[in-house]
Amino acid sequence: YRLVPKVYFPEQIHDVIRATKYFLQPEVLHKYSVDPGRIGVSGDSAGGNLAAALGQQFNQDANLKNKLKVQALIYPVLQALDFNTPSYQQNVNTPILPRYVMVKYWVDYFHGNHDFVQAMIVNNHTSLDVEEAAALRAHLNWTSLLPASITKNYKPVMQTTGNTRIVQEIPQLLDARSAPLIADQEVLRHLPKTYILTCEHDVLRDDGIMYAKRLESAGVEVTLDHFEDGFHGCMIFTSWPTNFSVGIRTRNSYIKWLDQNL
Repeated sequence: YRLVPKVYFPEQIHDVIRATKYFLQPEVLHKYSVDPGRIGVSGDSAGGNLAAALGQQFNQDANLKNKLKVQALIYPVLQALDFNTPSYQQNVNTPILPRYVMVKYWVDYFHGNHDFVQAMIVNNHTSLDVEEAAALRAHLNWTSLLPASITKNYKPVMQTTGNTRIVQEIPQLLDARSAPLIADQEVLRHLPKTYILTCEHDVLRDDGIMYAKRLESAGVEVTLDHFEDGFHGCMIFTSWPTNFSVGIRTRNSYIKWLDQNL
């Protein structure tokens, strides 16, 4: 898919849908000796976002529904409404992906105004006076979606009044194609068997855990693979001189799941 700043959301979604539709053509599958009953979609980080969005888009198209056997999401980024989940609070300054950088990436993705970044960090874009966000809050209510072992003593950050201009100028923030976690329950039903890998030292940890919970509630078979010593991007650290144990273990766990389920 093409990257920012060449193109902005939703062009990346269109790119991955186009590419996947092309690959699913019978003549292409035949050319590469692909079993049409064993096709999966996967991605890590932003790629996990696009893989999840692709799965939801296919699930709403009668001609494409059930074409994917599995989806595997590696520390995916899944929402931009709450930048104060427990994992965002816990890992606010954690390398490789501190909270400020993640919020800036979202603004870049939407070609938005960087002046909004500081307000978004404290959830001023989804404050109680932002009516457009009201219906979506239940879809990422982490006080009910996350276990006590994760929520610990963290408190939700919900502003009474905020900056209503933000979602008016960047309505893409509330689009389920950019934030698959906020999709309606009906969209989640009948999604393929799902693998989600999350890492303790990652602002995105809770995005993945909440999505796993919502998928399970929708009747989807989900494997949540959490690594207590993992950090964002750790799976790429598998060769010398950065052959970290956690990189090798996350990679092997992911491949093992694919071997058993795809």
